[in-house]
Amino acid sequence: MDIVQKYFDDFTATQKDQLKALEELYRNWNEKINVISRKDIESLYEKHVLHSLSIAAVFNFPPGTQVVDLGAGGGFPGVPLAIFFPEVEFLLVDSIGKKLKVVDAVSEAIGLKNLRTRHCRIEEVKDKKFDFVVSRAVAPLKDLWQWSRPLIRRDPAKHTTGLIEKGDHAPGLICLKGGDLTQEIFESGTRPHIMAISDLFTEPFFEEKYLVYVPK
Repeated sequence: MDIVQKYFDDFTATQKDQLKALEELYRNWNEKINVISRKDIESLYEKHVLHSLSIAAVFNFPPGTQVVDLGAGGGFPGVPLAIFFPEVEFLLVDSIGKKLKVVDAVSEAIGLKNLRTRHCRIEEVKDKKFDFVVSRAVAPLKDLWQWSRPLIRRDPAKHTTGLIEKGDHAPGLICLKGGDLTQEIFESGTRPHIMAISDLFTEPFFEEKYLVYVPK
């Protein structure tokens, strides 16, 4: 928890309580349903919570924003983002129901009112549009963009140019990725904006980890 507060110091008392509760909840659930690797559970706040919140360090989601977490797994980045943005609506989608069972239990335990889950493949979500699709380590960028593009609403009034800056961004795909992305980006046919997370957080874990943003 301290590592999160090292970079974010404006949490409300409720948000602090919600974040603090995550460790025990995930430890307990991980004994029943393995959603986090055994070695990573010891570094939950660095490798999962703070990693997820790198999105919040760059992107401002105004109240009422609609976000879908594609391949949400055990709830990252969706759960930390839902805590950080209590007035933003999050839908966490995954094809593996037992993982969403953990998300639902954690969400209920900490009183998240702005998070829902849906057990399905992302291609089956056809009833609504979103401002942003977020994802972490799910699939190659080519596939993520193919799945995301139909879900993202158009907003010609908003646009972004040049480097990513904290503030409003056009609707699009935001994904957390690592390693050499050259070939993956080429194969995707996209022209994403990329930010090194090591520019945000100094811990060695974040070296060669990136925020990749593809505006629609």
